[in-house]
Amino acid sequence: MSDLPVGWVKTTLGHILELKYGKSLPEKTRIPGAYSVYGSNGVVGTHMHGVTAAPAIIVGRKGSIGEAHFSEAACFPIDTTYFVDEFECTAPRFVWHLLRFLPLHEMNRASAIPGLNREDAYALPVVLPPLPEQQRIVEKIDSLIGKSRRARDHLDLIPRLVEKYKQAILSASFRGDLTREWREGRSLAATRSVLLAEVAEGFNYGSAAKSAKQGRVPVLRMGNIQDGKLDWSDLVFTDDAAEIAKYGLKDGDVLFNRTNSPALVGKTALFTGESEAIYAGYLIKVRCKPQLLPAFLTYCLNAPNGRAYSWEVKTDGVSQSNINAKKLAAFRFDLPSVQEQEEIVRRIERALSWINRITVDATSARKLIDHLEQSVLAKAFRGELAPQDAADEPASALLDRIRAERVAVPKAKRGRKKAP
Repeated sequence: MSDLPVGWVKTTLGHILELKYGKSLPEKTRIPGAYSVYGSNGVVGTHMHGVTAAPAIIVGRKGSIGEAHFSEAACFPIDTTYFVDEFECTAPRFVWHLLRFLPLHEMNRASAIPGLNREDAYALPVVLPPLPEQQRIVEKIDSLIGKSRRARDHLDLIPRLVEKYKQAILSASFRGDLTREWREGRSLAATRSVLLAEVAEGFNYGSAAKSAKQGRVPVLRMGNIQDGKLDWSDLVFTDDAAEIAKYGLKDGDVLFNRTNSPALVGKTALFTGESEAIYAGYLIKVRCKPQLLPAFLTYCLNAPNGRAYSWEVKTDGVSQSNINAKKLAAFRFDLPSVQEQEEIVRRIERALSWINRITVDATSARKLIDHLEQSVLAKAFRGELAPQDAADEPASALLDRIRAERVAVPKAKRGRKKAP
């Protein structure tokens, strides 16, 4: 800044605080207690002893560098952190907001685990307002960011609500509720209970051959089935002509994930011919007969009744569950007429399109909130958030006193000490 606000002073981070090293505290030595244990990402447990004064700011030193956490109470920062618990010329929460604003997370020098060198941090230029104005700035930041965090909390609820809504739509669809009024007055074939083997064929396992990072034809794997759709962002490939001929997919093939974790086994997606592809061995390919629409089957297997069936028939291993082709073929469900299947699929996709727009809007809103918080901090440290008062003692006077005290009583060097 060329023109500082009234009473402000240019200085460096090292002139206004000391970043102390967190203490070694192996997990096996932690005795649960009243003091929060902080790692670089935040609270990782509790301990019977604390090492800081109160309040304290904890800053990520190894791993998630630059992350700043505020503790109102004494706590135990471990040795992946720095901490600040002495505030000679600053308001504690002002320092916390300042550390969150500074580009500490960009100051990595390490080649393996990210690390923050405190001498690099100490050299960062900062501008310091008078102490009373620091308090005014904190009040304004806390008020504005408190509102944005409440908004973020509401936005964080949306994914769970979206998933509940999707499951409710699918449940209604396969109970017949979604098309009950539409069905009345139409001359349609009656809904009947069928086994999947009666209305589909194939039930073939995919390729067991090794894939490559590059090649001509993608090999779809279980990770490519996400939320009932095919995700083409993380692919492996094959150039093997025999594999391509044997396992090539056609528009309308339904892919069922036969091996995965207990929560994910049985997830299903529809191949719509958007790109040439084959499928890997943990998937089963199902081809529908004319009386069964592939999209209808895909939604049915992903609906609560389909997921419940997968959970019921899965065979659990050490870390994964499996559903073989015979069990998949024995899936029983209610099959309406083709016309009603088309209407059910249309209504499901209309509802999901609407809810997906809400999800996209919520994600955009979350990004705007994050940007807003940074904008608030930027205004705060330009002196544009709270009013100046000529009666405030200038920050330069605070710094002069600190320098004099440090010269009179130099601090001993601090090393990394073992936990008590």
